Amino acid sequence: MTAQLSKKSEAWSARFSEPVSDLVKRYTASVFFDKRLAPFDIQGSLAHAEMLAAQGIISAQDHADIQRGMAQIESEIAAGKFEWLLDLEDVHLNIEKRLTELVGDAGKRLHTGRSRNDQVATDIRLYMRAAIDDIVILLRDLRLALLDLAEKHADTILPGFTHMQVAQPVTFGHHMLAYVEMFNRDAERMADCRKRVNRLPLGAAALAGTTFPIDRERVARTLGFEDVCRNSLDAVSDRDFAIEFCAAAALVMTHVSRMSEELVIWMSPRVGFIDIADRFCTGSSIMPQKKNPDVPELARGKTGRVNGHLIALLTLMKGQPLAYNKDNQEDKEPLFDTVDTVTDTLRIFADMAGGITVKPDAMRKAALQGYATATDLADYLVKKGLPFRDAHEAVAHAVRHCETKGCDLSDLSLDEMQRFSPLIDADVAEVLTLEGSVAARDHIGGTAPSQVRAAIAYLRSRIA
Repeated sequence: MTAQLSKKSEAWSARFSEPVSDLVKRYTASVFFDKRLAPFDIQGSLAHAEMLAAQGIISAQDHADIQRGMAQIESEIAAGKFEWLLDLEDVHLNIEKRLTELVGDAGKRLHTGRSRNDQVATDIRLYMRAAIDDIVILLRDLRLALLDLAEKHADTILPGFTHMQVAQPVTFGHHMLAYVEMFNRDAERMADCRKRVNRLPLGAAALAGTTFPIDRERVARTLGFEDVCRNSLDAVSDRDFAIEFCAAAALVMTHVSRMSEELVIWMSPRVGFIDIADRFCTGSSIMPQKKNPDVPELARGKTGRVNGHLIALLTLMKGQPLAYNKDNQEDKEPLFDTVDTVTDTLRIFADMAGGITVKPDAMRKAALQGYATATDLADYLVKKGLPFRDAHEAVAHAVRHCETKGCDLSDLSLDEMQRFSPLIDADVAEVLTLEGSVAARDHIGGTAPSQVRAAIAYLRSRIA
């Protein structure tokens, strides 16, 4: 009996006295989810074959045959004509089996000097690198859409909240820039994560390297890796890069979820600050008047899904001894679903941002309900020479008086105001307007519309 892949479906068949049961095949197979790695498996295999030929480990003819066979396999996969076999367990053996059918012994020689352990680690890193590049572009698109929205509403008054209570007036544009800052950090984290993804494990073989005279740096250059993994044991068993990506992705979704929460609240008729375009909403099966913000609600829910994938990967790795273990097959589905969830969410949110209709009157009315300019009055008194704590106390008494009277601070007469501090003069009227309040915070990061526009210009230059 031989262990030739062409005669038996399992690459290790000569070692065993009985075939694997169908249940075990289904339980251990990954081909129906890891086949998305096929383009990266082919890419890595071609680079490996090129190096083997350059090092004289395989012949130039074998190299040419491998290139020809891989081109046909790539074409078959793209056309949906490639037959994925459960018996062959994963994407790697399926491609190798088909390559051997197409080019014979050259296909069998391709696996010289490598193992599926370093092969899959390489494929995942190639996949992750491409996914990160896509996500960084999507984060850019979302930030640019939010900047457009912020620029349109740099002057639009919005109540700022702490503890969900009206705190101080801001502008809607300023509020949107807070999310731009969050997604800026997400893009930075993704770019930083990419550096650690972009290291080549191929050449580590199963766990100890190989006896063949391989050139790992050559393969790294061919595949665009910045470095090689420096320890063979770590190279095949490391999944830090996947965990780090999932952590960065969980933060992306956390920021999306915070924004979703506000969009849902703001769209409620009880608040009525915004409307979301119909294409992002659904109705009710029983209540004809309903318009539900399904997209932000679902994004808020999918955040828990991505957070769960991060915990799954951390738990997967926490008890594993060196080096590779079959447990690591369980890294792919959480990772793939995280990529899919984040990319789909960012794509739809960039589109949805352009479909947000702002309702300035409702925002302004709400800003007038919570004594949002009280801090401005305290600052006014401090500038007149009153210590801040005394100013704080004086304004607190004024607010309490307004609550009893059912009016805003700006509704009080000058005589009434002076009951709380003789330092108050007629110029206080400018301080107590919403526009005066936001304009007074005229510094980097402040709410002044001029600063909001300057921040938008700065961010555009950095993002583009």
